Amino acid sequence: MAYASMNGSDPAPQSDSDGPRITLTVGPVAHGGHCVARIGDVADGRVVFVRHALPGERVVAEITEDTGGRFCRADAVEIVQPSPRRVAAPCPHAGAGRCGGCDWQHVEESAQRELKAEVVREQLRRLAGLEREVLVEPLPGGLLGWRTRTQYAVGSDDRLGLRRHRSHEVERLDWCPLGVAGVGDGDQFVAPWPGAAAVEVAVGIDARAVIVHSAARGRTEGGGQGRAAGDGRRGRRAPRPQPDRIERVEGPARLHHRAGGRQFRVSAGGFWQIHPDAPDTFLDAVLEALSPGPGDRVLDLYSGAGLFSAVLGDRVGPSGAVVAVEGDAQAAADAALNVRDLPWVRVVRRRVDARAIEELGAESELIVLDPPRSGAGTDVIGALGAGAARAVAYVACDPAALARDVATAREHGWELTSLRAFDAFPMTHHVECVALLTRD
Repeated sequence: MAYASMNGSDPAPQSDSDGPRITLTVGPVAHGGHCVARIGDVADGRVVFVRHALPGERVVAEITEDTGGRFCRADAVEIVQPSPRRVAAPCPHAGAGRCGGCDWQHVEESAQRELKAEVVREQLRRLAGLEREVLVEPLPGGLLGWRTRTQYAVGSDDRLGLRRHRSHEVERLDWCPLGVAGVGDGDQFVAPWPGAAAVEVAVGIDARAVIVHSAARGRTEGGGQGRAAGDGRRGRRAPRPQPDRIERVEGPARLHHRAGGRQFRVSAGGFWQIHPDAPDTFLDAVLEALSPGPGDRVLDLYSGAGLFSAVLGDRVGPSGAVVAVEGDAQAAADAALNVRDLPWVRVVRRRVDARAIEELGAESELIVLDPPRSGAGTDVIGALGAGAARAVAYVACDPAALARDVATAREHGWELTSLRAFDAFPMTHHVECVALLTRD
């Protein structure tokens, strides 16, 4: 593929790697852990999403994915003119073609947060039509040693690692510098794991749990659906793959965590914020945004293990009420356990949708919305607009989904009153936001 002839750039020396190489000037950061460049370095040139680069750098990029469409993907494999914000990656597995777990190990700490802030600003500008200044706040502890849970892949040699970017190939690891003690290091890296598809390691305040995921029948090692004989015949539907088999091989059934002055018990394989300081940080941001008081009625959507519900229950007291709605059975069970000392907090296991909001939250004055990465969606946001709540605290793990939902909320009479962003996932492109929506 003659990339050099397409733009007049000087091609870098070819190597034994698979992709062609091209010299590019790197443009702005984009959502997803890469920067934007253009072939030919002109405004109408073809877009290249470049990983392991920084805005303003001149790099030799290796094309890693090209479907022939409007864009392609590439890795920066040689830095011709480096940014002053570039640093040496602390992990030997970081870099082009290596572990896909981190995006910004080559970036100085404050610059990582600036890149994330620009992504949040750009998503709000492009998807919600809003111009906002954004400051990404650090969490305590620095860039390394913060992950309290990691799910490792198992390679063909039965050893643990992490998948390479947009690949099923496993980068073999002996340790991971992002993990806390027992998660980023430990005996899980020493022993082989025959028959396992993944091994999940998590710690609480007093114990560690290890969970083995084995691919179920009908599911391939890469997570896709296997194909049984006859599945491809016209008129026949392939059987639905069974979920992975999960076995806890070490540790208690529930791990203990502390946040908001309370102790929480969460299933060993259940959801809890990964950064140890994230629960208290997000709690403080939600409480600051909503200012709940005695007697308030609160609806907590996608309540998980009850982090917000329990602390809000403490704030509103027996004269108030909290309804926690969670679709996952195990998370709902954890939430019920964590609020059992608060009889005015009710946990409802139910899918979060417009009907659930209409039936359970019609009288709610305050709402917490903590949806999955895909966001809440138009139906849920529309149902919130039809209710009587005066404020919504939206906890978002994806800035694009947040911006889409904010755009929808504005159509239903809400405005984005305040926004805080947190670097709860250092070294990665992920950023957590807490947005306050109030009536226009």
